[in-house]
Formats: sequence, C-alpha cells, structure tokens
Amino acid sequence: QVQLVESGGGLVQAGGSLSLSCAASGRTFSIYAMGWFRQAPGKEREGVSCASSSELSKYYADSVKGRFTISRDDDESMVYLQMNNLKPEDTAVYYCAASWALGSTWDNAAKYNYWGHGIQVTVSS
Repeated sequence: QVQLVESGGGLVQAGGSLSLSCAASGRTFSIYAMGWFRQAPGKEREGVSCASSSELSKYYADSVKGRFTISRDDDESMVYLQMNNLKPEDTAVYYCAASWALGSTWDNAAKYNYWGHGIQVTVSS
C-alpha cells in the first residue's frame, strides 16, 4: 500500500513558477513509476509527466515540454514537478500517482495503482 500526499500548489501569475511535491509512504517507493496528472473543470484527467523507476525514463505531455521538469528522490520517497512559465491553461487540480506496472502508455490513468488527493494550481492571466 502506498499513500501519496501532494503539496506546493497555489495561485501564481502567468509566466510564474511553482514547484509541486509528492511525499510517498512505503518502503518500495523506488520500484514505482511516478506520474503527475491534472484535471481542469469540465475536462478529463490528463497525464502531465512521468518518471520511471530509477528515473531511467521521463515523459512529458506536449503541452508542458520545455516548461515542466519531473524529478524524484527515492531515498526520501519524494517526487517533484517544477513548473515554469506557467500559463492560465495550466490551471487544474494536480494529482500525484504511482504505478507498479506502467507499460508503454505512461499517460494512461488506468495504469496507476495509487493516487494522491490532488492539489489546486491556479494561474491568473
């Protein structure tokens, strides 16, 4: 069982930056692929980024490439999402998620086994 808790959200102006953190419980954190998803009002949940176990691979949605950076610290059981040059369309609830059998589709929410409760990110224009 893995519990995930996000932190670091808030309100920022367009062009600004925020850093999200996700703290995970459990001793086997390193074996999980860790992803960030987001869901805006009236829209489906979408994959933002993912770091595979041991950070061998990192994936990003086209909409955030070059602006967002995912990283993980397996010793601390933490995963981070650095978000730069934020845009109003980045406004959403952001979720941290863990998967033990991700396969090739990192942005398929159904592949993730554990989810955080989510944290609000609001970007004003």
